[in-house]
Formats: sequence, C-alpha cells, structure tokens
Amino acid sequence: MELVTAGENALILYLGSSTSPAVSAQVQAAAEALSKALGEDLVDLVPSYASLLVIYNPLRTDHLAVRKAILRATAQLDTGAEDSHKTVVLPVYYHPEVGADLEALAQNAGLSVEDVIKLHSQCEYRVYAIGFAPGFAYLGEVDARIAAPRKATPRQRVPRGAVAIADRQTAVYPAVSPGGWNLIGRCPTPMFNPQAEPTMPVAVGDRVRFEAITRERYLALGGELE
Repeated sequence: MELVTAGENALILYLGSSTSPAVSAQVQAAAEALSKALGEDLVDLVPSYASLLVIYNPLRTDHLAVRKAILRATAQLDTGAEDSHKTVVLPVYYHPEVGADLEALAQNAGLSVEDVIKLHSQCEYRVYAIGFAPGFAYLGEVDARIAAPRKATPRQRVPRGAVAIADRQTAVYPAVSPGGWNLIGRCPTPMFNPQAEPTMPVAVGDRVRFEAITRERYLALGGELE
C-alpha cells in the first residue's frame, strides 16, 4: 500500500501493482472505508484498477489530516464483507453487420464466429474502472482464447453501443468516439444518460454478463445499425 500526493487537494492510494479481483476488492473496501471516515470532508472518490483517488475539500480539512485519516481507515481492510455490488446483464447483437472485427478476430484465434460469441458471453466480468468517456466501463477479464491487441490504427468513428475487445478487456462504447478496440457486436442499452438516476447502469465493482440476442430483438430494444 502506497499513498502519494496527487494535487493540492487530492491523494492517490495504491493498493497493488497489477489487475486482479483481489486487488479490485481491496480498492472497493478502501472506498467504502474512506467514504465513512472522511464524511463531509470528501469531495469525490475515483476507484481504478489498483488505486483510489481521494479528493477532499481544502476549506474543511488539510492534507496532513486527510493522510492520517486514510492510513487509519485502511490499516485493516475488510475484503471479506458481503458483496453489495450488483450483476448487470447487457444484451448484445453479435454479427459482422455491427461487429466489423468479429470474423477477423475469430479467424486469428482459430475459432468460429459462434465460438467467439460463446466465449465472450459465457463469462462474468468485473467492472474494474470507468473512464476515457462517461459510461465507458473497463471489464475484465476476457477469455484468453479471444483476447486481441488494440488495432494499430484506431478508427476515427466507433458507433455508440459498440461492444469491443482489447487484450483481456472488453467494453461497450457509450457514445460515438474514436477507438482502437476490436468490434464484435452492438449493445442497445444506454451506458450513460446525464438525465437518468443513476446516470450509468454499472459502477466500479459491479459484475457484467453479456446475453446474445437476435437482430430483431436488438432493434426492438432501440438498437441502431448505423
């Protein structure tokens, strides 16, 4: 565990050097402990793969007090507490029509398209972090047989709802944006809505499962083909 300064009113708590469910559980336990310990002195907590950014209100407290509170609250983290995070099922239309890299990924892996779909949809993924864009959840870990490196040249435009793979990670693009991940399908579920409460269907620590659906079901759920 390492605690370093990250700005005039922020610190980063590092709980590991690699990505794993165990480290992610520590990050979540630390977030819960610090939320209680800092109370109204806290502005925000931003969890990531193996770290936790702590942003505090400098008008209510100071760096030294927050550092002491963090060290005290995280001295003994309870990672065995009952998991309160939810499991979210996201429907996916897997098809070359909306997954431009699906066939190439299957060929490179020596698998059929059906095998890729099965391997991707049979896993339960942990939400390790949310970043890049609002609602972009980094999910892991993809079955090693369908892991694929990022594209050497990113696309200038990736459609909203695109389901993609990069290395051992998978994600759903929440909005139209550039991107270099391998596209294998499309999800009709909005991943970010600033008018909704909550604004995102998933949070760090949640679990995600993908469910293969037909083209007709995808369109009925509001999915787009362009």
